[in-house]
Amino acid sequence: MMSKRYFLKTAVAAAVALGAVLAAPWSAAASAVVERWGSTEIALSGPSAGNPFMEVELSATFRQGARTLTVAGFYDGDGQYKIRFMPPETGEWEYETQSNRAELSGRKGTLTAVAPSAGNHGPVRVKNTHHFAYEDGTPFWQVGTTSYAWAHQTEALEQQTLATLAGAPFNKLRMAVFPNQDVKNQPPRFPFPGQPPKGWDLTRFNPEFFRHIEQRVGQLRELGIEADLILFHPYDKGYWGFDSLPADVNERYLRYVVARLGAYRNVWWSMANEFDFLKAKSMAEWDSYFQIVQASDPYQHLRSIHNAFVFYNHTKPWVTHVSVQSGAIAEDFERAVLFRDVYNKPVVYDEVKYEGNFSRRWGQLKPEEMVLRFWEGAIAGTYVGHSESYEDPNGLVWLGKGGVLKGQSPPRLAFFRKILSESPPEGLEPIDKWQNHPFAGKHAQYYLGYFGLGKPRSWPFVLFKTGLKDGMKFRAEVIDTWNMKVTPVNGTFEIVKRDDYTFADKNGRSIALPGKPYMALRIVRVDQ
Repeated sequence: MMSKRYFLKTAVAAAVALGAVLAAPWSAAASAVVERWGSTEIALSGPSAGNPFMEVELSATFRQGARTLTVAGFYDGDGQYKIRFMPPETGEWEYETQSNRAELSGRKGTLTAVAPSAGNHGPVRVKNTHHFAYEDGTPFWQVGTTSYAWAHQTEALEQQTLATLAGAPFNKLRMAVFPNQDVKNQPPRFPFPGQPPKGWDLTRFNPEFFRHIEQRVGQLRELGIEADLILFHPYDKGYWGFDSLPADVNERYLRYVVARLGAYRNVWWSMANEFDFLKAKSMAEWDSYFQIVQASDPYQHLRSIHNAFVFYNHTKPWVTHVSVQSGAIAEDFERAVLFRDVYNKPVVYDEVKYEGNFSRRWGQLKPEEMVLRFWEGAIAGTYVGHSESYEDPNGLVWLGKGGVLKGQSPPRLAFFRKILSESPPEGLEPIDKWQNHPFAGKHAQYYLGYFGLGKPRSWPFVLFKTGLKDGMKFRAEVIDTWNMKVTPVNGTFEIVKRDDYTFADKNGRSIALPGKPYMALRIVRVDQ
């Protein structure tokens, strides 16, 4: 059975394709009413002479009682300046602007933040060390996908991508801010004014480019999808020069992006994709870029960095969670769990190869292999990301450009996400990671097991000891993860201590299994 959310998103897909699902409008500036974790915008007219991007400084201090937040403003072209605010609490907020230009400084106002509307749970945060939740406490079970350059395509193709996402199971999308030369098309707009390929004025930004990114991030927000924004990537390959900008330009770019997009609750910051392929940037430089984003973001959105072959030191305090590329680590739970223990943070295997028939080895997963990685990652207490790379005569590959999904994994991932949503809200924790025990859950309460490529015909009802006592009772279900079927097991299982490590059914019973791969078990305590 598919999740209700999956069918709901499918139902609105056509509306998205027609542009009916748009970014929520910005609230008016003064005396605005805006929902908590919504966005309001202060728009000011100011100087347009000279170079406002370099010469004008603007911010506002928002105050509620003893709490203050300082939010940077930005120049939006044509003499227009903007400051965007995402209220972290309900109630009245006062603000006052600060600027090195008199006409922009000392502007005061108030706004009222009301209770969030349905579906607005706030930004995603780290919860319980290894997991995620929205700020209101609602669990966030990450089931993400990647489409690097989807927001740099034609209007028709981008609308098609939004329609696809509306009917897909994904709640996070990794996407690049800079265009991607790998997709072999001229993007309709660029981040700097000038003439391609390299005739850029790097002292100015192109507001139209960033408005377009904002529009797409806002549309993802309306669909309930987190936008994991990749701030740098190596896929320019020197063509436009965005992969080798001077450090001072990179720093201004980061501050500008955060000022424009920080008030979107669904934003995550990914410092780079395959950061180690950007050879000109040192580890110290990456550290400084992390620190700039951290210092510039009043809302402290999640921050990560993605690797090719060299790992960043994810223990550093500005890294909120671990983003990993590995072709093999999520093939089994015993490998996948290791990064949790090393970094003691949430681990997202954002790239585990892709479903498809691409010529390169990273794009040749069978759909069964893609789904297996999600389940193995979950049993390890980690999270996994999807994409697909099916050959297309017109070059319309989801990984690069978006469009439509062609693979068989998405409906199975919708089923997987539904199973996760029925799990303990604290997150799935490995039950006995010391010795080949393919179960995660919550001790003495909930167990989710996955047998992967194994083909067991039965499973003896034996549970690891933590939290267990004689006489506890459990019910069980057999889950066919590929055919998306849940079959209850008749009766209940009452346990007794078997040895120093385990408890077992008091009558020595086993659960019958069909002897095929991709099977799972769900065991839930019933005598509470």
